[in-house]
Amino acid sequence: MQDNNVPTLNNVISTNQARAGKIGRLLLQLGKISPEDTDKILRIQQEQRILFGDAAIKLGLITESDISQALALQFNYPYLQEGQGKYSAELVAAYQPFSQKVESLRALRSQLMMRWFNENNKSLAIVSANADEGVSYLSANLAVMFSQLGVRTLLIDANMRDPRQHEIFNLHESRGLSDIIAGRAGLDVICPVEYFDSLSVLGAGTLPPNPQELLNRQSFSFFMNQASAQYDVIIVDTAPASTTADAQVTVSRCDGALLISRLNQTRMSDLKNIRDQLTSSGVPIVGAVVSDY
Repeated sequence: MQDNNVPTLNNVISTNQARAGKIGRLLLQLGKISPEDTDKILRIQQEQRILFGDAAIKLGLITESDISQALALQFNYPYLQEGQGKYSAELVAAYQPFSQKVESLRALRSQLMMRWFNENNKSLAIVSANADEGVSYLSANLAVMFSQLGVRTLLIDANMRDPRQHEIFNLHESRGLSDIIAGRAGLDVICPVEYFDSLSVLGAGTLPPNPQELLNRQSFSFFMNQASAQYDVIIVDTAPASTTADAQVTVSRCDGALLISRLNQTRMSDLKNIRDQLTSSGVPIVGAVVSDY
């Protein structure tokens, strides 16, 4: 018969975990340290009167980035370590959240939140004149960053000619927006993004022979209304506006558009033409972004 006054191994581990505090428990949860490491860390912490995390670093058990990740969890701010999630490295908001590049994107997010989404608008199309001007990159990272606020966010890839979001987010669902509009799929093809509880992505789906006609269908408007009832922020990736009318049709289904151009690449005449086309269609233009990455 076991003596109840004798501590078991599990009780000792539980006691040490409790003494480790929130950061220690999070490091254990992340698998950065083991229960056996906790006792060593606590001993150094007590001897040198330093923080638990500093003691773990001193022992070479964790790095500063491990502490940052634990703090992010503590403050409900999800981001990923390199190689985690198997997403594209283009998701700098997920993999490099403290870089200067992301700080610039964070400033843009703040402006959009204050001046657009806080005005009862739900959807925003990201539009460029030409290909390779950063639409998919900006769309993906903005979606991640809005989800990091705890806002229910949906990213839609409406580029049915050269879609990219399924590659960026490593989507395994081949069906997407085109299939929903055509009545071949339901909302169940929207994919939740692992590690980001507030983010979902809808890929472009089966590439149709008639993307412009498909986007013109009333079922697209019906779907956007459904999405607006379920999400707080909807970011829409669009096809290049100077080569097809797909973007104009897509934007007409959204509350507004954000224009993006690439530094030393986009011609002002192309950007002006797109702006004029959208303005004449009655589509609100929220602003313009010049990308240098």
